[in-house]
Amino acid sequence: MHIIHEEIVRHLPSNGETRRLFHGRGQCFAGYDDLVIDYFPPVVMVALYRERPQEWLGELTRLLGTALPDTPRAIVLQERFLLDGPCRVLQGEVPESLDALEAGLSFRLRLGEARNIGFFPDMAVGRKLVRERAAGKRVLNLFAYTCSFSVAALAGGAAQVVNLDMNRGALELGKLNHRLNGIDPRRAAFLPLEFFRSIGRLRRLGPFDLVICDPPASQGKSFTAERHWPKLVRSLPGLLAPGGEIVACLNGPNLGPAYLDKLFAEILPSAQNLGLYRPGEDFPDAHPDCGVSIHHYRHLTATTA
Repeated sequence: MHIIHEEIVRHLPSNGETRRLFHGRGQCFAGYDDLVIDYFPPVVMVALYRERPQEWLGELTRLLGTALPDTPRAIVLQERFLLDGPCRVLQGEVPESLDALEAGLSFRLRLGEARNIGFFPDMAVGRKLVRERAAGKRVLNLFAYTCSFSVAALAGGAAQVVNLDMNRGALELGKLNHRLNGIDPRRAAFLPLEFFRSIGRLRRLGPFDLVICDPPASQGKSFTAERHWPKLVRSLPGLLAPGGEIVACLNGPNLGPAYLDKLFAEILPSAQNLGLYRPGEDFPDAHPDCGVSIHHYRHLTATTA
């Protein structure tokens, strides 16, 4: 476990902020492709994608207790190889409420309640981009889930954000995230709707200066990348103001960033490619084209070209 210790020490957070301590899913550490460790001070979350013996878990628990400068209040295990497997506590006691802290913003976590805890550390680069580009803009946050992009946009000075997601429970947590950060609720709207059935309504609410597209990699019949990304891209011109920007997040290991760039070039040739972003050094990946990619475009029209 020497390499795990080295990575933890190298990624120790400052000021109580959330940090990915170990990212084995990028296949950069032989023998640990199944292991991810996130730190939400004072709680450590371990995610495993295959079963490990109890002795190994005990050794990892002891390592975490010594490698971190402050003893974790709790070490929680999520066994992702089990369908709907509950989180279990390896050590300590989980606080009644816990927030992820990132760039001075707080996001409530749902430890133990669901397979997804409601916050994606690998989207920090995307939230930073949105925060930097949002000042004065009307923002549409599609597939908003718990609305972390909305919080980032409003912290960056967005005039208003419309959040859309078909998961009512996730949007309720999104509302809480806005309250946690002292954001005036009148600056955000929350629509519990399915996107492809709501395009007409969104057009009436628009146009928007910035549209954020962060769909799930797969969500049953509601969204599959190959089928629905083209439909999503075709809908964007009707939602965007002249010169409006798009932040599109792709999490499809079988597609890669070239897929989205080609799709925009073919369907929306007026989209100027402003940049491609990766999750960053906390998420080393031997095959970066299989990981998360964040694409930034501007929709150029005859008046803005």
